[in-house]
Amino acid sequence: MNLEELNDKQKEAVLYNEGPLLIIAGAGAGKTKTLTTKIAYLIEEKDVNPYSILAITFTNKAAKEMKDRIYSLIGNEAKKLTVSTFHSFGLKLLRENVGVLGYDKNFVIMDSDDSLTVVKKILKDMNIDPKIYNPKAIRNKISGCKNEMITPAMYERYAASDYEQVVQEVYEKYDNKLRKNNSVDFDDLLLLPIKLFKEHPDILERYQELYKYILIDEYQDTNEAQYILTKLLSEKNRNITCVGDDSQSIYSFRGANYKNILNFEKDYKDAKTILLEENYRSTSTILDAANQVIKNNKMRKDKNLWTSRGVGEKIKYYRAYNERDEAQYVVRKIKELVRRNTEYKDIAVLYRTNAQSRVLEEEMLKENLPYKVVGSVYFYSRKEIKDLIAYLRLIHNSKDNVSLLRVINTPKRGIGLKTIDNLTKKADAEGTSIYEAISSGKELEFKKIIEKLKEVSNDLTLTELIDKVLDASGMKKDLESEDTLESEIRLENLEEFKSITKSFEEREGLISLEDFLLEISLISDVEDYKDDPNRISLMTVHSVKGLEFNHVFVVGMEEGIFPHMNSLMENSEIEEERRLCYVAITRAKDDLHLVNARRRTLFGNEQINTVSRFIGEINKDLLESNVEEEVKKNEPKIDTGDMFREEEVDYQVGDTVYHETFGTGKVVEVTNTLVSVAFKHPHGIKKLMKNHKKLSKV
Repeated sequence: MNLEELNDKQKEAVLYNEGPLLIIAGAGAGKTKTLTTKIAYLIEEKDVNPYSILAITFTNKAAKEMKDRIYSLIGNEAKKLTVSTFHSFGLKLLRENVGVLGYDKNFVIMDSDDSLTVVKKILKDMNIDPKIYNPKAIRNKISGCKNEMITPAMYERYAASDYEQVVQEVYEKYDNKLRKNNSVDFDDLLLLPIKLFKEHPDILERYQELYKYILIDEYQDTNEAQYILTKLLSEKNRNITCVGDDSQSIYSFRGANYKNILNFEKDYKDAKTILLEENYRSTSTILDAANQVIKNNKMRKDKNLWTSRGVGEKIKYYRAYNERDEAQYVVRKIKELVRRNTEYKDIAVLYRTNAQSRVLEEEMLKENLPYKVVGSVYFYSRKEIKDLIAYLRLIHNSKDNVSLLRVINTPKRGIGLKTIDNLTKKADAEGTSIYEAISSGKELEFKKIIEKLKEVSNDLTLTELIDKVLDASGMKKDLESEDTLESEIRLENLEEFKSITKSFEEREGLISLEDFLLEISLISDVEDYKDDPNRISLMTVHSVKGLEFNHVFVVGMEEGIFPHMNSLMENSEIEEERRLCYVAITRAKDDLHLVNARRRTLFGNEQINTVSRFIGEINKDLLESNVEEEVKKNEPKIDTGDMFREEEVDYQVGDTVYHETFGTGKVVEVTNTLVSVAFKHPHGIKKLMKNHKKLSKV
């Protein structure tokens, strides 16, 4: 078999087949090529029966890619291999031994929604209020326990608080219910095979005899259950090859434990370790920056990425004035690249949190740049944003049936489909809106919430109104009680919506809900480019792992954003953030831009952030920075502090005033901070901030 295409270290990894092997493969070092060639070599040159090879990876996509690559090397023999994800392999073991575990052959696999339904039913039977004990949070806790191999009986020992005792009781009932219904959940696909092997050594031995060669990809992402399953299977023959990169372990929130890869040599004392350090993706400048950042982590395997691709361009570092300037810089540079014949699909913009995409999306829409939000939804298409906008529309126009139907039971308030159907029929019969047809029951409580919000909306700024809506509707409390990564992201997006209202208020000194809703309806429609594959990729750093782009922009490189504020207190979490930064840097092939802002309005608050420590860890010789020149140029036109007068202006009803956008008008109402002015057609009455510089007495 021809191994000439491999470098020396890759070749060494392919040829070593005498016991445990750990391949530490840096980013872009050709680990999949090494792994697939190794499997082909075992079959072609070592006469290993393909049926006795087990290759495990993390996603169905990666498993398919691995199978296709092996097929291109050895043809039909590849079809005899077992190449699968951990969960698919667990299901195979379960199906083959279902009777031993006490299940019928027709057992059912429940997805996460089914599991949630079961948890809700148990809480209802226990007369426990789901508003206090959030079903989703409990389901996630159960899932976490299973992945850490903690049974209900074991969890009982840890359950100290009232909440934990409820979780323990629900966990026990949940387990019993699944067994009674001949069902398993997704986590059981790992848990039950381990139980099977531990309780039936003869069955374990059968599979150890069958799978003499075991190869695991992305080993740094294994959790406790996956680690134990792997260890049990490889115990007898010890022909185990694990491939991974501790510096790319970024999924601890899913239970992944990067220490599994660090402990490999302790678990297998005779293990051989091979470092794949030659990178085929990036320039040496980009790799030097990645090496300099990651070397600050204490918990890591020493390795140093290098390349023969050449030095390449310096990394561009731009410190913007604010988040709008940051997005405009990205847009400006992308347009320059496109003028030099770069395709949009070769460009990626990376950020730490989903909420950061909003300003980037707006600037790209303004400039007609085609983009896609990868692994997430366009900001204005996200469920929680659509729900919030529906509340605002309903406050503005209670006859809006579409918005009412969206939020009448969001969050859940016990208004069922039958009630909604009856209300719709009643409204049709009476020739009114659904809102007007509401006269009793839980739906009347909902109507009272909207009425109260309508009432207070007249005396609040838009940003203050958003806070009121989030509280009064129960949206904020519902997401806080859910206490999951997903709910945390949704909360961040809702908080980020306040940046939109704040920006709108500062720009015009205007707090009209009608004008605001009109403006966002113009920028929230992004259907134009959905079918075009040639688009800029916007995504979080977590979503970009495994991908590569010619041109990469990493934005928000500030303390509190990247690294994330939640990680600042724990050294282990800072190390995970640094691994994330390493992943972000090593996605770039030729051209890398690191961008941050001096001040940023995020979640409705303006904050002045210091530069990310990760920028400081990169040698200045690798950076090309025009920070001073560009910031000075942008400062005067962006500074929002100049938009408001420090002194209070005394307006009286009947005063004639002038507004830079709406012209001359008459004051018709005055409150503490706001003034309502009647302008000529088509503007009508506008509610404005008294001390905004666009407004003055004539």
